[in-house]
Amino acid sequence: MMGLLEGKVAIVTGGAKGLGLGISRRLVREGAKVVITGRDGAAAEVEAATIRKELGGEALGFAADVGVKADVEAMVARTVEHFGGLDILVNNAATLTPNILLENKTDEMLKRTLEIALWGSWWGMQAAFPHMRARGGGSVVNFYSIDADTGAWLHADYNIAKSAILGLTRSAAVEWGRFNIRINAISPTGLGQVFAKLVKDVPGFLEAATENNPLLRAGDPEDDIGPVVVFLASQMSRFITGELINVDGGQNLPGYVSKPHNLAELGDVR
Repeated sequence: MMGLLEGKVAIVTGGAKGLGLGISRRLVREGAKVVITGRDGAAAEVEAATIRKELGGEALGFAADVGVKADVEAMVARTVEHFGGLDILVNNAATLTPNILLENKTDEMLKRTLEIALWGSWWGMQAAFPHMRARGGGSVVNFYSIDADTGAWLHADYNIAKSAILGLTRSAAVEWGRFNIRINAISPTGLGQVFAKLVKDVPGFLEAATENNPLLRAGDPEDDIGPVVVFLASQMSRFITGELINVDGGQNLPGYVSKPHNLAELGDVR
C-alpha cells in the first residue's frame, strides 16, 4: 500500500531527537523522503542511517543551526539538490535557556531563543516558498506551545517566541494560500527530549505530570504526535490552513501549574 506522503519531500528541523525524531520516522513510514537537520550533525546522520536500515525509506541527515540564516538557506538548497524538490517543512527546532525568572533573563537568551524558534521558522519558510510554489503547493507545520498559553514560569523568552509563531503561521496562511501552500501549527505535549530526560531522572515525574491530563498519559512522538503532522502534510488536510491544533491528550483544557517551589533560590525578594 502507498503511504499518505508517497513521493513527497520533507525537512524536519531538530529531527534527530525527541519529538522531531518521532515525527521524522512517521513521515518516512508514510512514504516521504525526509531530511533531518540539527546542530548535532553526527546525531542527524546516525538517525537518518537508522531510519534507512529499520524502515527502508529515504532519509538524509546533516548539520544545520536554524538560528543562522545561511545554514537554513543551505538546508533547503541541499534538500532540493538531493531529492529534486520540497513539499513539507516541519519547523520543530527550539531551545530552552536556563530556568530563571523573567527579570534575570538576559538579552542574549531572548535573542538566541528568537533566532532558533522564530527566525529559523521565518527563514525556512521564505527559503522553502519558491520550491513549494514550483511544485504547485506544499505544507508547513510550525510549533506552538502550551507554555505560551499558560505563561509558564521561567520560560518568558520561550513563551515570547512561541506566541510570535502564531502570527507568522496565520499571516503566511493568508498570503500563501493562493499558491496552495498551507501553513498550520501544532501545540504538542509529549515525550520530547527535555520531558523524556525528566521522566528518566526524576522519580514520579511522569505520574505527576500526567495526573491532570484527560488521557492520563504523555504523548509518544512517533505514534501520537507524528500522525497529526502527517495529516497536516497530506492531502487529507487539503482544506485546512492557518489552524492551531493541540496534540496533547487534552492537556490544554485543565492547563498546568508551572510555579516553581524554590522561588527564593531563584532570586524572589518579596
